[in-house]
Amino acid sequence: MSLRHNRGKPPNRYNPDEEGRKPKYPIAHYVSTQGLSKPLKTFTQTLSSCHIPNSVEEALSDPKWAQSMQEELEALKKNNTWKLVPLTEGKKLVGCKWVFSIKYKADGSIERYKARLVAKGFTQTYGVDYLETFSPVAKLNTVRVLLSLAANLD
Repeated sequence: MSLRHNRGKPPNRYNPDEEGRKPKYPIAHYVSTQGLSKPLKTFTQTLSSCHIPNSVEEALSDPKWAQSMQEELEALKKNNTWKLVPLTEGKKLVGCKWVFSIKYKADGSIERYKARLVAKGFTQTYGVDYLETFSPVAKLNTVRVLLSLAANLD
């Protein structure tokens, strides 16, 4: 069994497009806007002209994206999404990454720049990093029974 020379490194095809702010696949190369109404033409042009950052450094250099990242961090703190605890011996940290997107209004104009900090849960192994999953979801029948009991028993 021979070791691969590129073990642990992704192939070059996964590198982000670093040609600046030029879109890698302009929509005009694939879609004809000839039969579209004026608002839809404007929207398709907006899609190609908007740049979504490929890295945190790139996002922080643009005030719009930096503001979006700041709003996300404030929302996470406000909702008490996590608390800092010491790392237990033998356990590994779950990393995180920023995901950027642009939200549009119905007329095609930009509504807001959205940044989300997401956990890399795919790095965890069942039985090693966690033992069970739990999501508190109430079924509609359960809610109906509780409301019925509350109404009948005052």
